[in-house]
Amino acid sequence: MLCVRPVMLVTDASCNCWYSELQSDAIPSLKWHAFLGSFEASNILTTEMLRKNGIRTLPLNYSWAPEGAVVICFTSGTTGRPKGVVISHSALIVQSLAKAAIVGYCENDVYLHTTPLCHIGGLSSAMAMLMVGACHVLIPKFEATLAVESIEQHRVTSLITVPAILGDLISIARAKETSKGSQTVEKILNGGGSLSVWLIKDTRKLFPRAKLLSAYGMTESCSSLTFITLNDPTIETPSQLLQTSSKIKSASGNQPQGVCVGKPAPHVELKVCIDGSSQIGRILTRGPHVMLRYWDQNPLKAPNHINEVWLDTGDIGYIDNSCNLWLIGRTNNRIKSGGENVHPEEVESILLQHPGVVAVIVLGIPDARLTEMVVACVKIKEGWQWSENNCEDPAENELLLCSEILRKYCREKNLSGFKVPKRFVLWRKPFPLTTTGKIRRDQIRREVMSILRFLPCSL
Repeated sequence: MLCVRPVMLVTDASCNCWYSELQSDAIPSLKWHAFLGSFEASNILTTEMLRKNGIRTLPLNYSWAPEGAVVICFTSGTTGRPKGVVISHSALIVQSLAKAAIVGYCENDVYLHTTPLCHIGGLSSAMAMLMVGACHVLIPKFEATLAVESIEQHRVTSLITVPAILGDLISIARAKETSKGSQTVEKILNGGGSLSVWLIKDTRKLFPRAKLLSAYGMTESCSSLTFITLNDPTIETPSQLLQTSSKIKSASGNQPQGVCVGKPAPHVELKVCIDGSSQIGRILTRGPHVMLRYWDQNPLKAPNHINEVWLDTGDIGYIDNSCNLWLIGRTNNRIKSGGENVHPEEVESILLQHPGVVAVIVLGIPDARLTEMVVACVKIKEGWQWSENNCEDPAENELLLCSEILRKYCREKNLSGFKVPKRFVLWRKPFPLTTTGKIRRDQIRREVMSILRFLPCSL
């Protein structure tokens, strides 16, 4: 595990359950332990001790270090071990200001912290709210019932989500006969993955006054690179939302299906590094928002040249004629099947359009003939039935799904044959998530490989 060699550890009462098991020499670099509260121990600093012994006679010495490191923020580790990302003061400030301007945060907002402050999305949103002078509502950790209660109790107006969090909030809010909080929420910013059409519709129903935006970004870019408005009740009707979506799709021409993530923030430079005649390639970015470096690695360049360095996001995509950025997939998620490249996100975006599919993860599973076989793990909507046998076309009002129906659906959506999943796995439990709400594809892949060992081959 990457070690940042911390010299001070700050805890509160919620940490007692694990701190007592931490040996005094477990972190050799640690020199100080500060406790937020009262604590009887000779080797621990408390807030009361710091107040009592604080030196107040020395003048404050302000320093100006816009390109100095402000925080080491760790990536989610969805495909491997988390990496420490060194973020500059300038990056955190400019990204927070952009978020405040684009989403429309103001001093009248009441912001609920639904994501952890160790996550760059939660941290930059918290900074944005501090800058505009908004009110903060903190909960120990995200739990859907507690979050809905907090929204009602504190008349929350703004929050950020990832798809899993938004889905949980909607499930809890829908179960309640009346939800006063749904009328106070005015701004919802989604990140960490795209939202299905059905989740957007459910959000619009349960939070009718909320402007819903989605952002695309990464820890290495200090949060959001692009923004797209998915619903704005002040200027759009539900039918207009669908028309806007259709216009965006038509603007993409004959490019492969993907996820539209909107346009970049004003200070963000984007370009697509293409190979050959295709307009699809690696997405690069540069500007004051880019990280200084990974922790314990050499700086990319001297600090005064950092804005000239192009950062490879690790994503594949293209920019359409309306300057919208489209994501096709991650380079490290790419599936090599029968000599062809398959981007899971492209297949997922097709399957998510089916009215019976509520969530889907597409993976490459080792295969002797194809190298990797495309497999889709599908969660179906409540009220729908799944058949393990290949079923005929269901009757008009029959809510039935099977592998063959979903394969046919993919073909009807003009998905290339080699991209259509060879196997479908019905997923009955929640997808495993990281602490920031992102899908743990590595864990799902291990489970699927174990499941497929015991299933007869139907290819």
